[in-house]
Amino acid sequence: MKRSLDFGSWPSALGALDIASGVRRLSQPQCDEGLVYWLEARPSEGGRQVVMCASASEAHREVSSAAWNVRTRVHDYGGGDYLISDGDLFGVSFDDQVLYRGSDPISLPGNGYANMVRSPDRNWLVAVEESPREGSEPENRLVAFSLTGRREPPVVVAGGHDFVSSPCFSPDGTKLAFLAWEHPDMPWDSTRLFCVGWSEAGITGTPREIAGGPNESILQPRFSPSGRLTFVSDRDGFWNLYQRTDAGDRALCSRQAEFAMPHWVFGISNYDFVDEDRILCSFRETDGDRLAVLDVGRGRLDRIPLPFTEIGGVCVDGNQAAFLAAGPRQPAGVYAVDLNHFRYQLLRSGKDEPWKDEWISSPEVIEFPTGESLTAHGFFYPPTHPSVEGRVGSKPPLLVKSHGGPTAQASFALDYRTQYWTSRGFAVVDVNYGGSTGYGREFRDRLKGNWGVVDVEDCLAAARFLVGEGRVDAERLAITGGSAGGFTTLCALTFHDLFRAGASHYGVADLEALVRDTHKFEARYLDKLVGPYPEARDLYHERSPIHHLEGLSCPVILFQGLDDRVVPPSQAKAMVDALAERGIAHAYVPFEGEQHGFRKAENIAAALDGECYFYSRVFGFDSQVRPGAVRIRS
Repeated sequence: MKRSLDFGSWPSALGALDIASGVRRLSQPQCDEGLVYWLEARPSEGGRQVVMCASASEAHREVSSAAWNVRTRVHDYGGGDYLISDGDLFGVSFDDQVLYRGSDPISLPGNGYANMVRSPDRNWLVAVEESPREGSEPENRLVAFSLTGRREPPVVVAGGHDFVSSPCFSPDGTKLAFLAWEHPDMPWDSTRLFCVGWSEAGITGTPREIAGGPNESILQPRFSPSGRLTFVSDRDGFWNLYQRTDAGDRALCSRQAEFAMPHWVFGISNYDFVDEDRILCSFRETDGDRLAVLDVGRGRLDRIPLPFTEIGGVCVDGNQAAFLAAGPRQPAGVYAVDLNHFRYQLLRSGKDEPWKDEWISSPEVIEFPTGESLTAHGFFYPPTHPSVEGRVGSKPPLLVKSHGGPTAQASFALDYRTQYWTSRGFAVVDVNYGGSTGYGREFRDRLKGNWGVVDVEDCLAAARFLVGEGRVDAERLAITGGSAGGFTTLCALTFHDLFRAGASHYGVADLEALVRDTHKFEARYLDKLVGPYPEARDLYHERSPIHHLEGLSCPVILFQGLDDRVVPPSQAKAMVDALAERGIAHAYVPFEGEQHGFRKAENIAAALDGECYFYSRVFGFDSQVRPGAVRIRS
């Protein structure tokens, strides 16, 4: 028989430090010579990233140097940090941003590199280069390093664009394709696909634009084994697969599903060729991701039955493929699949000893009404505990999660940070508000000109929907989010009075300060989300919580990395000063050495426990977590 305790005060087996230090972040699988490689971030080692490999018959092992943190700073968000090619490991060192081949440096210090690809003749390495410029934003170019002689400066392949990415060679080595886009577009707004000739001596001719343009997002170009250029485009409203033919671009499989993810980082892969006639691909529908084999000629998708709801990082090598996957009860892992029999095998789990299912709250896919007779989406997690239940007649507090981006998406794959809350007696709803990806371009474009409005309305609507369903306590509603989700959180608390508390993790408080003091990748992002600056300066002021704290009366806790260049610490500090001046209860927890998003286990744990402690004081329930660095002031 279960004990009855106040919601929020339940004892939990899911400790914050165990979640933070025991969960590895896995990314960027690559296949080479019968082995599967991937990048593994270790919070227990200060967030250090290492290259690992394994096979169906060989246990996992680390292949990068023990002193090496394999991580690029390009675009600040990074990705595309390493490449494995014919047994050679190319990677970027986080400390100096130098590009290495094994232990030998290829580049000189001073610039950053990412998104490498090797020519079929093995003589060239093409990469995205980011060069700092005094008094101006960095310069981004596509460059090529010769691998045949002594170390020399790279040759410029493509310059003159604000951004470049996704270089890929044709199998015969005669063509190189890549993407480019310009301010104020983001890669999910508008990109252009280019192609240029290539020879043993390097680039031949001038890059030629062959697809894309205004209001078309092209992603993930790749050549088929016979040299047909294939890519993902949202020209029909969803990110679908296309292929260049003599008669023009041909849709390979038109459906209301997303065969790509937003290009926040380099190195994303949602498909790869099994052979000329078959593509192994992952795609997202409203209830999660699927893995399938696409028959190129007939446009037929044959789904592979898998227990996962999040799948990506697809790569193929002969009869073997690899991918990243997670499910509602399965932690993220690197998997290999035999393409002859479609049997899959776990090579590396993000958690060595997962918690038992009895501790895990299963998500419920929900749709709910929101502004202008529209619908938004979310994943609802009820409180779950093997031996405790809430007191009769009471309802759980609700934590509304607002994802970052904001052009990103919530996932209902297993996230132990969500289970941290549900195992303590909280209900959680992870909201896919208007502007989220995974529902097509029209849904994604809802946020254009409306950031701080549509996202906030949808988070409010999710909470009201669950209150109306009788599933949560209307008097104990909280909202939390990081980065752009922190902005949504602060807007919800400042401009509305539904929530009783909130937490901002490295969130935006002042849009005008952000647009003046952020990194190049997002320097013009707000042109589309809010309006051109400074022409729309009044709107920036109107939407910024920092200027309207007269409407804020509930407690707020803020967590901030002091090395953050995306949302500088000045944002959080200005918010704290304003809260203190108005006498509003608040707490501020800064972390030395952290950037945008926390990577060190002790800081991840401190943020989880600190937020829980904060809510315990606000909502008046006993908490077994310690306050740590949290000091509530008013």
